[in-house]
Amino acid sequence: MITETILTATLRNILSKNLVLEQVKDIAFPRPIPGRDYLLYVHIPFCEVLCPYCSFHRVRLEQGMARPYFEALQQELCMIAELGYSFRSMYIGGGTPTLFVQELNRLVDLAQQLFGIREVSCEANPNHMTPEVADALGGRVQRMSVGVQTFDDRVLHQLARLERFGGGEQIMRQLQSVTGRYSTLNIDLIFNYPEQSEASLRRDIEMALASGADQITFYPLMTSPSVARAIQQVIGRVDHRREAHLYRVILDSMPSDYQLTTPWNFTRKRRQHLIDEYIVERSDYIGAGSGAFSYLNGTLLVNSFSLADYQRSLSAGRFALRGRRTFSRLQQMRYRLMMDLFGLELDKQSFQKQFGVSVELGLPLEMAFLKLNGAFAVDDAQKLRLSRRGLYLLVIMMREFFSNINTIRDQARRQVAMMFPEEEAKNCVTELARGFYSPD
Repeated sequence: MITETILTATLRNILSKNLVLEQVKDIAFPRPIPGRDYLLYVHIPFCEVLCPYCSFHRVRLEQGMARPYFEALQQELCMIAELGYSFRSMYIGGGTPTLFVQELNRLVDLAQQLFGIREVSCEANPNHMTPEVADALGGRVQRMSVGVQTFDDRVLHQLARLERFGGGEQIMRQLQSVTGRYSTLNIDLIFNYPEQSEASLRRDIEMALASGADQITFYPLMTSPSVARAIQQVIGRVDHRREAHLYRVILDSMPSDYQLTTPWNFTRKRRQHLIDEYIVERSDYIGAGSGAFSYLNGTLLVNSFSLADYQRSLSAGRFALRGRRTFSRLQQMRYRLMMDLFGLELDKQSFQKQFGVSVELGLPLEMAFLKLNGAFAVDDAQKLRLSRRGLYLLVIMMREFFSNINTIRDQARRQVAMMFPEEEAKNCVTELARGFYSPD
C-alpha cells in the first residue's frame, strides 16, 4: 500500500504541473509526418440528459443543434484531409453519438472516402443496443462500446441511470439482442465505487460474461482533484485502499478464453483486437469536433469547447483550436513509457530510435522504481513486458493520468466562459466536471 500511495501522490504532483494549457487562436494542425501512423478521433457532444458524474465535453441536445454541428464536423474532416492525413482507424466518442444514426452514417462514409478508414469504433448507451439501431448503421461500425458501468440496480439508481436505461437484467437482455451484430461488442464497467462489495463486483463480472460481450473493460473509479467534494456528495467517498483487492478479483475471475489487451481490457481470443484506448495503438492522433483533443509531435491540442465558436470557425474555413501544451523531451519519454506499458509491452529498440537513448538511460528514476517494485515479467534487450504486479501499477498510473486530463477540460470550460458571452457558453460551462469520470 505504501508503494501505491507514493505513486499516486507523485503522479498527481507531476501531472498538475504538466497539464496546463496555453490559450491559442487561429492556428492549424501541422502537416503529417511521412510514414507515421495516425488515428482519427471524432467527438459528438450531444446528450439527452447531462449525467451529473460525467466530465467529458457534453451539451444537452436541443432542437436544431445537430445539423449545423455535423456540417461543421464534415468541414473539419475535409480540411484535415487537405493537409495530407490518412487514417486506418476512427473512434467516435461523446456525448452519445448513436443519437444520430443517419448523420453518423454520413460522417463515416465521408471519412472512408477522404481517408480510407477501415475500422470504426463507436460509443453508445445501453438503450441504443437494439437490432434496429444495428441495422440502421448498416455495418459501418465494427466495434460498439457500451457504457454499462454496473449491473447493480442500487448503484444504477444512485447514478441516475436506472430510470433512463433500466435495471441490470434489462441491460443484459439488450446487449444479448445485438450479439453478433458488431465485429466487437465491448461493455465498460466501473470498479471501486463507494460501498461496492466483492460480491457485487463478482455479480457484475458474471452478468458481463453472460451478456455475450466480446470485450469487457473494467475502469477504476476516476476522479479529478477539482470535483472531489461533488463526487463525495453524489456517490460517497472514494477509497483507493480497496482498489488493489478488487482488481485482483477481476484478474482471478476472468475465464481463460479472454486475454488481457490492456491492464483493464479483456478480449475474447477469437475476436479481432480493437480496444477502447485508441492512444495505446497510435501514439499520435487527431481529434475532430468541439472539445476534442489531439496529440501530434509531442504537443497536445484542444478544440474549442464552445459550439458556436467551433461552428463559426469551421464555416469560415479555419480550425477551431483554442488550447495547446507542448511537452518536453522528458515528458514525451514518460508518456511513451506509460502508453506502451499500458499496451502491456514496450519495444526498447523502438523507444531508442525515437528518442536517441535507451529507456534505462532516458528514464533512470522511473525504471528504477518499476524494477524495484517488480513491474516486469520480461526485461531483456528487446522489450519490457508487465508482470501481474506491474498490471496494477499501470492501473494506478492511468487512473491518475485520466483523472488529471479532466483538469484540462476544466481549463477549457473556464476559457469559454471568459472568451464568450454567457448565452453562447452556457451549455459548455454548466455543471463544471461535476462528478466522476465515465468513459461513455
